[in-house]
Amino acid sequence: MFIQTESTPNPATLKFLPGQTVLEMGTADFPNSDSAAASPLAQRLFTVEGVSAVFFGNDFVTITKTDAIEWDHLKPALLGAIMEHFQSGAPVMSDGQTQAAGGHTAHDGEDGEVVDQIIDLLDSRVRPAVAQDGGDITFHGFDRGVVYLHMQGACAGCPSSTLTLKMGIENLLRHYIPEVTEVRPVVA
Repeated sequence: MFIQTESTPNPATLKFLPGQTVLEMGTADFPNSDSAAASPLAQRLFTVEGVSAVFFGNDFVTITKTDAIEWDHLKPALLGAIMEHFQSGAPVMSDGQTQAAGGHTAHDGEDGEVVDQIIDLLDSRVRPAVAQDGGDITFHGFDRGVVYLHMQGACAGCPSSTLTLKMGIENLLRHYIPEVTEVRPVVA
């Protein structure tokens, strides 16, 4: 098994490509070790000293490290843990534990048509580009012109995430949906 790695815009995050499907559908975000109970692979990765967050996409694993350790020291242990997990045949997620395919928060209210447009633009234009960088952005809410988005994986804590939100996503949504006036991040 050969696992490729790619850097991300977040220097504390590295994207691992195991060359096979990680999640059949959706994403899974583990912002800390306490949240990893649903995934044997995430649990295994959190046992490596220096791992602070884990995120799964369709064909990648994104790992965020603490500042206390350098990638040169951490990367070999992570490659070994990922390889051992996939070679063992153990599932990535525990039985019955899967993330919703969309990952978006449900919205009930009078702005349903606007929210549908926002989610459509996120799914078609934003999320594929963000996934290339090892992250995901999901809809969290819409209130009086303000869109609230949840950033995951490499996007969470990325130094350029504010620029991505304001200059990229906000401009895109405002261009296509006049009801949108601003985009703000949600911290989970």
